[in-house]
Amino acid sequence: MSELSENLSEFNWSAYYHAVENRPPRPTLLDALKRFELKTINRTYFAVDLGCGEGRDTVELLRRGWRVLGIDAEAEAISRLMSREEANSDFLTTRVCQFEEIEIPPNVDLINASFSLPFCSPEAFPGLWQKIVIALHPGGRFCGHLFGNDDSWAINSSMNFHTRKQVELLLKPFDVEKLEEENKPGKTALGEVKHWHIFHIVACKKS
Repeated sequence: MSELSENLSEFNWSAYYHAVENRPPRPTLLDALKRFELKTINRTYFAVDLGCGEGRDTVELLRRGWRVLGIDAEAEAISRLMSREEANSDFLTTRVCQFEEIEIPPNVDLINASFSLPFCSPEAFPGLWQKIVIALHPGGRFCGHLFGNDDSWAINSSMNFHTRKQVELLLKPFDVEKLEEENKPGKTALGEVKHWHIFHIVACKKS
């Protein structure tokens, strides 16, 4: 039985942060950044990192000169992020906030949500997704992950899961640049066996 199957509120986030410490940025973020680099624009880009955790994606954005708002529900996550050398930047703002209460500023170039959106409650997810779509300007991008209905954590009623058709409907406001579906057994960052059903997404908001 996975560590999230019974009570999400008791998940050991400290152990998770320790397990993923110093891991590289997610491939979905790197894919999105590569697409931005194809354009020559003489300005500073702005990203919102939803569920930024200890900062594996945030620090990559900072390293590339982006202005970043990092948001996470766990105060420990923000503390760990701010303790990183790369976070000593005037380009970084942080906020401790639950997804259910989040407000995203307008005219965002990139919203990154690496393995974080599934932890929003099913009741609040539609509103959160609408906020993401509205906050991105035309040509802005979303990159991140959603969990599929075959995922072994789908028994947890406090998380949200989607079929491929539902994911495709969510992405209607976007030109989809990557939609890769992973449905296979594996392990969590803490080493527990589970079945993963993940949608890896990079998408550009339509004009």
